Amino acid sequence: MRLPQVHAVRAAAGLCLLLLVSGCATRSISDSGYQGDSGRYGRSHNTAYQGELTEFNVLGIDTTVPVTDEAIRAALESRQKMTVAKNSPVMLVQSGAMIPDEAMVKAFSQYYQPIAFSGRPERTEGKTNYAGHLRMAAARSGTEKIMVYWGLLESGRENLSTKVVSWVPILGALVPDENQRMRIRLKVALVDVKTGQWEMFSPEPFEDVDFSSRGSRAATDQAQVALLKDKAYRAAVMQLFYKFSS
Repeated sequence: MRLPQVHAVRAAAGLCLLLLVSGCATRSISDSGYQGDSGRYGRSHNTAYQGELTEFNVLGIDTTVPVTDEAIRAALESRQKMTVAKNSPVMLVQSGAMIPDEAMVKAFSQYYQPIAFSGRPERTEGKTNYAGHLRMAAARSGTEKIMVYWGLLESGRENLSTKVVSWVPILGALVPDENQRMRIRLKVALVDVKTGQWEMFSPEPFEDVDFSSRGSRAATDQAQVALLKDKAYRAAVMQLFYKFSS
């Protein structure tokens, strides 16, 4: 094959791949409803969702305050091993959500006593010590630890070769014409209420692939979300328990 022909074949293959891959999306676990075609571009229709907390909110990091080497050394020297006793109360916060997902509460309840708290960011004028207020709320409830978690759902869709016959009925259904790959990633922060000391960790990401037809797109998407959340939440709680068990 001549060189120009090789380039032509590669270009054609690239074009075919571009046509097959219909898009990708990233959404928060707190805004995980099916969004249809608009979801491929990350646009949310959930009016209750108002964004995410940040590590700066939760961990009490104020970038306007100068940091000295002495302060850094003092922080290292005062650091202690963090532990969470089994069955102890822990304030549970899901970033972006009014209350944590039921699947997380269920998994968490097997080892600790979850005290659900809002994870929606406050819309206030000027800067406030959100981390301090969060710790105070936990202290007033008699809770010594706070667990805050964030999560992303990443998905990509591909058209299948059955696209041309996707409207042919088979036993009352349609031939699957789209393949959706989805992955969930979590990030967890454990905060000590008394000292403000904190640690972060991330459980392993989980993936799933499922097929759908035009009529089953939403149901398939939400089944994937539920499956991945359940796996990731259980993994996060297990890692918390084994890492910080006293």
